[in-house]
Amino acid sequence: MSDVRVRFCPSPTGNPHVGMVRTALFNWAFARHVGGTFVFRIEDTDSARDSEESYDALLDSLRWLGLTWDEGPEVGGPYGPYRQSQRLDIYADVAAKLLDGGFAYRCYCTAEELDAQRELAKKENRAPGYEGTCRDLTADQRNAFEAEGRASVVRFRMPDRDCTWNDLVRGEVTFGHEHVPDYVLVRGNGEPLYTLVNPVDDAMMRITHVLRGEDLLSSTPRQIALYEALAAIGVSDGTTPLFGHLPYVMGEGNRKLSKRDPESALLMYREEGYLPEALLNYLALLGWSMGDDQEFFSMEQMAAAFQIDRVSANPARFDLKKCTSINGDWIRSLSVDDLIARIMPRLADAGLVSNPPSVDQQAILKEAVPLIQERLENLKQAVGMVGFLLVQPEEFTLEEADAKAVLGEDADETLAAAITALEALPEWSTDAIHEALKSALVEGLGLKPKFAFGPVRVAITGRRISPPLFESMEILGRDVSLARLNSARSVR
Repeated sequence: MSDVRVRFCPSPTGNPHVGMVRTALFNWAFARHVGGTFVFRIEDTDSARDSEESYDALLDSLRWLGLTWDEGPEVGGPYGPYRQSQRLDIYADVAAKLLDGGFAYRCYCTAEELDAQRELAKKENRAPGYEGTCRDLTADQRNAFEAEGRASVVRFRMPDRDCTWNDLVRGEVTFGHEHVPDYVLVRGNGEPLYTLVNPVDDAMMRITHVLRGEDLLSSTPRQIALYEALAAIGVSDGTTPLFGHLPYVMGEGNRKLSKRDPESALLMYREEGYLPEALLNYLALLGWSMGDDQEFFSMEQMAAAFQIDRVSANPARFDLKKCTSINGDWIRSLSVDDLIARIMPRLADAGLVSNPPSVDQQAILKEAVPLIQERLENLKQAVGMVGFLLVQPEEFTLEEADAKAVLGEDADETLAAAITALEALPEWSTDAIHEALKSALVEGLGLKPKFAFGPVRVAITGRRISPPLFESMEILGRDVSLARLNSARSVR
């Protein structure tokens, strides 16, 4: 099936959305599974909404995710250019041929006239839609409208028959012709619409399979009819792509996940330190299954197993907790060196390590990262978890709320006993530190471990929740640990 060609064609408006990424992923996996071609195309004909900033963010996001494309921006290919804003002459030529061939016509209806049509249809309980007012205008009528100064749009002439296709996800789908009225291809200012440019590019780029969101299901009859017209005017070879409409991604309250939902923003996951492998792993589960209840897999494994008939037609609910859990699983699967490499840029941005890190900093991380790997849900948390081991002595601070809760007057005796026990240690090791503090605080002062080690933990790490205490103290060393314990005694 190496002749399979799929496409991912987002518009560069706003920040990338996880639902959009799920669409890209399914197309990528399908192409990789069958040895086909993954085309990346930019639909940027909406000059009022598209931006270069969003375009750059799209490319950067796909690169970060590892969804490599075979044709498209920066890669090229035989059917370029792959930005629609660079193909406007092509669309103008196609529109002219559709007009000449009688597949489209100029419509002079004003916005007020169209509104009146819709209102009348509502009153008469008819399906709303364009009523074909300008379908069969004579040359004299067109000239009269133009003499009035009326602008015209280009409308496609829908055939008077029902449209049926076998959807790859949903099975047989039929739309009655009365529900698919003639639609606009080109605005009055000459700007082509999605309804024209998308099928034209699919036809000219030899796209064989269209996998896209369920929200575009109702546009499929229009596109199938347009493909037939494009073949008649010689723009395509007559091949109509196979369609598969992916299920909605739902958010809270059983409603479709929208750009307004915080969890929909791809950049949020990157900033918070989600691994691209983990995010793609989770998004793959939104409507697709490996089978055998397997939920943890690489993109290579997904591509090897991906079959479109395993995509569900039912809506999929986005669960941030599940996504975070899978991210934690992926973090735990990394080698220590790989995890350090991924954490390092965040530590450098926080001023905790140099870039590149010094030998001493590398040594600390080599010891510290295994202590936090099991606890991490995202890479961002690593800064807070190991920062106390890397910060300069004069920059070490206590979390105010934690210090207030734990380092009161009652803690002074605990800290003093801890200092005395630790100063006497002949060997500074995890086990020796543990035994000394246990003997002095739990057995000597009769404290429960929670109350015995809580003040020590805050004094050493600056917070009540931290990596393992005794291992952390070994990494810090005797002098720094004792200095922090002594400093904490003055906190009230």
